Amino acid sequence: MTDKILAKKDGAIGWLVFNNPDRRNAVSLEMWEAIPKVLEGFGADGAIRVVVLAGAGDKAFVSGADISQFEKERSSAEAVAHYDAVGEKAQTALKMCDKPVIAMIRGYCIGGGLNIANLCDLRIAADDARFGIPAAKMGLGYRAASMKHLVDIVGAAYAREIMITARQFSAEEALRMGLVHKVVPVPELEAATRQYCDMIAANAPLTMRAAKRIIREVSVADYDAEACQAWVKECFDSEDYREGRRAFMEKRKPVFKGK
Repeated sequence: MTDKILAKKDGAIGWLVFNNPDRRNAVSLEMWEAIPKVLEGFGADGAIRVVVLAGAGDKAFVSGADISQFEKERSSAEAVAHYDAVGEKAQTALKMCDKPVIAMIRGYCIGGGLNIANLCDLRIAADDARFGIPAAKMGLGYRAASMKHLVDIVGAAYAREIMITARQFSAEEALRMGLVHKVVPVPELEAATRQYCDMIAANAPLTMRAAKRIIREVSVADYDAEACQAWVKECFDSEDYREGRRAFMEKRKPVFKGK
């Protein structure tokens, strides 16, 4: 475990807190590794009826993956494969969690942070929240499973805008496109989240578990996973990806060449 992922029990609520405020709660490899362990513990505790994901501090829910690690953790095909396997395990744990999961979002919810939020059942945001997927600014390939989650939530039209512009969206824009369920003023965020937790905790666990499982099952759609993986690999193998990493570390605007 790592002190950058905090787990605490509060009555019927299991809190999973991304605790990397100095980097706006960017997720490192060790944080991805810790997530399934925390969720497994919450799942085994019958007193916990709902799980809430939150970010430490007042700047971010999760600002994305910790890109400063990319030169080490995602600079080769083998490193990318290992990183993706660890991340996939964490995301699968979130997706398959039988208990209701709420993302309590304040500040930045960007890139991998937005994908984490999209894996939750409910997303409650403060009015200072900012959303976006800046993959196109880094030359990153965005995985098909993550793209499907996005399209399932906002539809293909908004997914195209999010991915192609790579811009940030306000909380109100996110609400209009269906990316979040509720937006409240910053001082009311935790109270609004706890109100939802109270409603959920009073409901029948087996009914909620069955509903989540059935919704997952009826949402399954076949797509060419191998083709999607090849397109993502093309991005990671490109000169543009190497330029995107260098530009980020050098704090300059990247110069992409489309190759």
